Amino acid sequence: MSQSLRVAIIGAGPSAFYAAEQLLRQESIDVRVDMFDRLPTPYGLVRAGVAPDHQKIKNVTKAFAQMATNPRFRFFGFVEYGKDITLDELKQHYHQVLFATGAQSDKRMGIPGEDLGGSHPATAFVAWYNGHPDYRDYQFDLTQERVAIVGVGNVAIDVARILCLSPHELRMTDMADYAIEALSKSRVREVYLLGRRGPAQAAFTNPEIKELGELEDADVVIRPDEVALDAVSKAMVEGSGDRSLAKKVELLQAHASHAPAGRLRKLFLRFLVSPVELVGDSAGNVATMRLVKNELAQDDAGSIVARATDQFEDLPVGLVFRSVGYRGSPLPGIPFHDRWGVILNEKGRITDPETNRAIIGEYTTGWIKRGPSGVIGTNKPDAHETVACMLEDAAEACTLQPEFPDSDIEADLIRKKQPRYVTFQDWLKLDEIEVSRGLAAGRPRVKLTSFDEMLSALGK
Repeated sequence: MSQSLRVAIIGAGPSAFYAAEQLLRQESIDVRVDMFDRLPTPYGLVRAGVAPDHQKIKNVTKAFAQMATNPRFRFFGFVEYGKDITLDELKQHYHQVLFATGAQSDKRMGIPGEDLGGSHPATAFVAWYNGHPDYRDYQFDLTQERVAIVGVGNVAIDVARILCLSPHELRMTDMADYAIEALSKSRVREVYLLGRRGPAQAAFTNPEIKELGELEDADVVIRPDEVALDAVSKAMVEGSGDRSLAKKVELLQAHASHAPAGRLRKLFLRFLVSPVELVGDSAGNVATMRLVKNELAQDDAGSIVARATDQFEDLPVGLVFRSVGYRGSPLPGIPFHDRWGVILNEKGRITDPETNRAIIGEYTTGWIKRGPSGVIGTNKPDAHETVACMLEDAAEACTLQPEFPDSDIEADLIRKKQPRYVTFQDWLKLDEIEVSRGLAAGRPRVKLTSFDEMLSALGK
């Protein structure tokens, strides 16, 4: 095994930090890690994706920050791969390059009218209310009284809940100030969360369902007939032996038995329906969503699938968010499987599409490796799998042979190409500013939400 291993990690979300942590834990080899991210802030979706009223989930960043104090770790924020630094340049300075860029784009519904005004990907809304610099200037028409969210995963239910929060609940979060102001004035009164299959197949978790019953000023409304298990789902629940799955169905059925309490907003959870068309008004904005009623059946592989019936209904809505899955985006010079939306790889080793063999020195982890599945913690074993391959290859001297494996030379290159890059110490200053602003306002933090704001605060 070589005495020194220099690793570049592209991306700064949980999978990137889990990988860095595992690499720096090695005692038999001197590993040095440089992490690059196009944003000035680290932590990826923990900062820009986790719901702002879910502060406990964000505590994982404390462990990441502790790891970042390791003198063999450096963070280069506001440095974009493919623009400020290229693959060829990375290969000149590092033995291995690990891509952990996540899944930033949404899958489409593939129905007529999807591109009408008022129809948005859910991730754009999530990034907007979380203060992501790329999305702070987006506009969402919150004068609409009815909103539909297509999908029943945790992101979809987060969006539904955020739309239903009272001004008081909004002010208890670290949501971007502009989003708190806009949502506090929202005229939204009815929110529809739409699932194509039944309650037993819904992807959201039980804690998310319980939270809906704790909203200050929103009633949860569920149709009893849509949460009654059909024979196929009943057999699935009973045969699974999964107590949490049975509990999920119980929680939903309990909500269905409660009469609305007359709160300001109503959150309708609908099951066994799929959008087939968005119909616009004369101005080209969404006015109606046409739904088809589904029934469940087992396919040849034994999976439970939704099949459309001949029953339709029209739902008047002026705002639509799709949350039907996410996909990664291609990276310059890296083999990509377009249909799957992931980097081509085998256990984290990036593979050549023509030979199917591993490309020396190139690796991937997280959602860009396996697709958008699991929660934050799921990225830990995934990262460890990739790191095991990286260390195995290093032990066999199967790495890149960088011409300039000197950390000072690399830092000089970054300074030359992006003089306003952000270090982890810089981030800690930004973090202190945000937390101090939050303390003054009685909130977890008040975020800086533009590149200029952040860089100005750092004197860059």
